Amino acid sequence: MSYIGRDINNLSDRAKLDSISTSATATYNLLLNSVAYVPSSAESLTVSLNGIIQSPQSSYTVSGSTIVFASNLASSDVINFILAERAITLTTIGSGTVTTSNIVDANVTTAKIADNAVTSAKLASGLAFGKIGQVVYATYATSTSISSTTFADTGLSANITPSATSSKVLVMATIQGLWNNGTASTGLEFKIFRGTTEIQHTVKTSNFISTGVTLIGTTVTLNILDSPSSSSELNYKIQFAGNNSSQNTINSNNDVSSITLMEVLA
Repeated sequence: MSYIGRDINNLSDRAKLDSISTSATATYNLLLNSVAYVPSSAESLTVSLNGIIQSPQSSYTVSGSTIVFASNLASSDVINFILAERAITLTTIGSGTVTTSNIVDANVTTAKIADNAVTSAKLASGLAFGKIGQVVYATYATSTSISSTTFADTGLSANITPSATSSKVLVMATIQGLWNNGTASTGLEFKIFRGTTEIQHTVKTSNFISTGVTLIGTTVTLNILDSPSSSSELNYKIQFAGNNSSQNTINSNNDVSSITLMEVLA
């Protein structure tokens, strides 16, 4: 519910100052609970003398913690009361004074956080967001043949340097333009290597079908999510072999094969 009443800038607190006994003088000390009181101005005091409210500045002035009447009073005069209007000070919170204990749990909302205010450096390393840290893409367009069951490099490879040992690497490769001049039972096998370590072996990935004189196979796709546990530069490459001694070719007819490496942050 909204606040009802005076504007908070005009809030005040009234206090009755200690009683004053008059004498043949115009100047008197102002005390509040026996402690010297300094009013903000003459207008902040309401002074009743002999039952009559006095006019500030003309009937009295203030100087520090004293009130000075326009003329000397007599011992027979009575200061009935002096009321002090004390302003409430709205204190500005000092820089660096708000601690976590001052903030109620679950009270910092998304709306209070500026756009782009939270950087990756402020995110805990254990958060499993699966964010892509970087992408490396490479192509290979040279027609390459093999006539052996022994695996050899296709020529398709790429390098990536993970930002942390906790990162994974998603390897995706597309092999285009498969061609064979043998029989319909011919097939190709592919392997994915990280350096010298084999991380995936697809057995007889492509069977060729007869199209007259030559045999043509479909496009081959490979993918694996690797956990290298390394922050050093890594090489990923594709090898291939036939299941017999017939000539097998990739990137025939000017086709282009590709490999994509994605760092998946932990």
